[in-house]
Amino acid sequence: MINSLRNVFAIPDLRKRVLFTFGLLAVYRIGCIIPVPGVDPQALLQFMQMTQGTLLGFFNTFTGGSLEKIAIFALGIMPYITASIILQLLTVVWPYLEKLSKEGELGRRKITQYTRYGTVVISIIQGTGIALFLESVRQPAVLVPDGGWGFRAMTVVTLTTGTAFIMWLGEQISERGIGNGISLIIFAGIVVGLIPAIGSTIDSIRRGDLSIVTVVLLLVFMVFVVAFIVYMERAQRRIPVQYAKRVVGRKVYGGQSTYLPLRVNTGGVIPVIFASSVVTVPSVLGGMFQGNQWLQTVTDYVRYGQPIYYFLQIVAIVFFAYFYISIIFNPADVAENMRKYGGFIPGIRPGKRTAEYLDRILTRLTLVGALYLALVAVLPEFLLTGFNVGGIPFLGPKIEGAFPDWFTQGLGIQFYFGGTSLLIVVGVAMDTIQQVESQLVMRNYEGFMKRGRIRGRRG
Repeated sequence: MINSLRNVFAIPDLRKRVLFTFGLLAVYRIGCIIPVPGVDPQALLQFMQMTQGTLLGFFNTFTGGSLEKIAIFALGIMPYITASIILQLLTVVWPYLEKLSKEGELGRRKITQYTRYGTVVISIIQGTGIALFLESVRQPAVLVPDGGWGFRAMTVVTLTTGTAFIMWLGEQISERGIGNGISLIIFAGIVVGLIPAIGSTIDSIRRGDLSIVTVVLLLVFMVFVVAFIVYMERAQRRIPVQYAKRVVGRKVYGGQSTYLPLRVNTGGVIPVIFASSVVTVPSVLGGMFQGNQWLQTVTDYVRYGQPIYYFLQIVAIVFFAYFYISIIFNPADVAENMRKYGGFIPGIRPGKRTAEYLDRILTRLTLVGALYLALVAVLPEFLLTGFNVGGIPFLGPKIEGAFPDWFTQGLGIQFYFGGTSLLIVVGVAMDTIQQVESQLVMRNYEGFMKRGRIRGRRG
């Protein structure tokens, strides 16, 4: 590992990319601590302390703590993700966007431009909702002493500009840095709480709230979950492919055997991120229109921590897993390309039969991958909140003592046991390491997965 890190900084181009990525992530973190003018910081701190474990606390994790400060990056990258979801859904039902998606690089650029416009529109809507919400808070103290249209306009412009700037940072990281910029920004927002989480755990041990045995058990549980995620992320179905021999002039091409790798979780963390954005829409609308009784009733049923919320999250994860794989992988195109180059799957006729065979396998793999994502995303959060069904008559009262106290207390301290956060952190870290690995191997260096020193010439 040490030799691999040394090799990363031994390559000038790779070193520039890594340092460039770290620099832009540092800029992002600076923006997460610059507050929006007009909000009382002390009253805001008291209010956010009351929202721990709620939907606002969930959003605060993904924005790197900027939401609790109402910083200029308080909206985070979520408007961009929402706009991406809308554009990808419209690609299926709108022929114009479907045509653009098939035009190659030029079409993708136009769709990206439309996504940027949608991000700005969604940011304006969400910024307006946050401004109105801040003005409406009166307990435990007034958050906005001097409200009005001036404060609303300034808040909307500040938050929208902050989201647009984050979007630009993500694109720059993807183009000139290492890894996917948007995913790394979400990653940075989650892992920024690592040191406070460790500090709170140490304080709990000192106070006697947690024992050493409890901490060890929690660490073992966390290592097991991380190992399970790594195993599933690397799992793949290898379909054997045989290429027939072709004689072109005096040369013979083909004749070799290879395989087509199909990952169990082809979509990565994208379905979880999309699902997390969609299932929170009712709660957001309920917060914006608090006078609507019908909407408030619906919000109570599907709010964060309720069984229906987890059910909708599972359904959304499965849906987006299939939806995303249908966009990035077309069995008919793969089968046609194999046929053109003389490739075939042993025992399967080329063409339509091969496409049906690939589609059948991909459908089963996607179901396994979607259920795995749902399990990792929902189970830890469900264990954390317990059977919190209070307030819904036909589901009964909240069940106390469903899990051991040491387990729920430990999970309450370590936010990393939140399934969605843990899945994103591990998935993004693996993708980034794989990109660095490919850069090292391409330049005749050994990567992170192998031990040893530099092979071949340097540079």
